[in-house]
Amino acid sequence: MTRVLLLFLLLSPYLLSDGHIFVYHRFDDNRYPTTNTSTSELKREFEYFKQHNYKVVPLIDIVDKIKANEKVPDKWVALTIDDGFKSFYTHGLPIFKQYGYPFTLFIAVKYTEKKYKDYVSWKQLKEIAKHGDVEFHTYGHGHYGQMSDSEIKADMDRGLELMKKHLDYDPRLFVYAYGEYDDRVKKVVDQYNFKAVFNQNIGAVHGECSDAYDIDRSALVGKAPFKLYLKFKELCGVSFQQPLVYPKDKMVRTVEVTLDDKTITDAEIFISNNGWNRVKVKNGKIVYKANKRVKLNRIKIGVKVKNRIKLMVLSK
Repeated sequence: MTRVLLLFLLLSPYLLSDGHIFVYHRFDDNRYPTTNTSTSELKREFEYFKQHNYKVVPLIDIVDKIKANEKVPDKWVALTIDDGFKSFYTHGLPIFKQYGYPFTLFIAVKYTEKKYKDYVSWKQLKEIAKHGDVEFHTYGHGHYGQMSDSEIKADMDRGLELMKKHLDYDPRLFVYAYGEYDDRVKKVVDQYNFKAVFNQNIGAVHGECSDAYDIDRSALVGKAPFKLYLKFKELCGVSFQQPLVYPKDKMVRTVEVTLDDKTITDAEIFISNNGWNRVKVKNGKIVYKANKRVKLNRIKIGVKVKNRIKLMVLSK
């Protein structure tokens, strides 16, 4: 998250809430601070959920609400862990068990299959599966947007085959590596008929308007502002027309967005490294002549209307 986006959040204390999904990676592994959560921070978050009457539910319960086009209760939280780092088994899992909180672990299968030392083994995954759900996070954790259709399919097939072999079931849920994809990648993944697919965009889950194949999860790493994340409300009825791919010259020239609500007249557009800019909305249409240069290889573009937010990610 950029400093500008964080400042926006800090200045927005009155955001309402929908259900929320959070994602963790490593636990008590200070070698990788950008993906690490200390167990003391994890306990602080869990205590907050407990003391403020949040209901930590299995991820599939939120998926079922979305699939049924039903609103996700405001106090519902689901917890996910990506990749399959061994630090979850050694440091994180005992705390989940202590609080009795359900979880879904999405594994990058290659690292378990090839016995990388920082990743859980198949034996450990079977133990983990006694306490939560284990689902699919690609085989090799590659950037699908930079891979051909046949390479993506080979990666998917290999990972799913190994999960079936070692765990004896077919995964229902899927997370893109790095939470990133485009329309071409989505068409390949859609062939596998998952019940739901997840990204890693900051946001909330409404249920009645959330897309079951593009569900937002907010990352909790370091001392994340999770109390602010819990105040997010999803902006429904948004479609991004452009840009739809990462600009080759790193210039975002025009941001075009369509809103289902034709009564909206004012909004704000966010571009990484460039902050929020007020824009006019005409008959549900935003055309913002940005002409902004971006510096990162992974950029966020978002729209905000009346304290409701929707972000998308474009990757180089």
